[in-house]
Amino acid sequence: MNIFDLNESSGRRFPARRLTKNIAGGVSSIQTENFCLGFVELDPEGGQVPWHNHPEEEVYFILEGKGEMCIGSEKNEILGGQAVFIEPNKFHQLTNIGKTTLKMIYCYGPAGNVDHWIQELQGTLPKAGVDVPPLPEGARPQCTDAP
Repeated sequence: MNIFDLNESSGRRFPARRLTKNIAGGVSSIQTENFCLGFVELDPEGGQVPWHNHPEEEVYFILEGKGEMCIGSEKNEILGGQAVFIEPNKFHQLTNIGKTTLKMIYCYGPAGNVDHWIQELQGTLPKAGVDVPPLPEGARPQCTDAP
């Protein structure tokens, strides 16, 4: 039996002020073919999953906290206990707008690493409104800082 323990995983820190732990798929000990599952903590007041897209469909489930969720031209507040579906190839971004850590689970499929992780770590993430479509009006800016 292969058991992943969230409390024993150090995860990976990203420049956009988040910690990501792969539960299934990616670098996890639990390997999957049809989906990836992970846990994310966004730092208070601005931690982010920056503006990006990928061909996989995805769901974000907010466990606790308050965020600004942008998908395509839409922007909404999302709270603990809520989930949002992200269609394939739709640009999306989640920013923590609260004073406490936002905790969430993501699930996308099929399995595999999404490009934006590597791009963010290398400082090559395409910039909203320059290289890729703009964020919705009034959205928090995208974090594209290199490490």
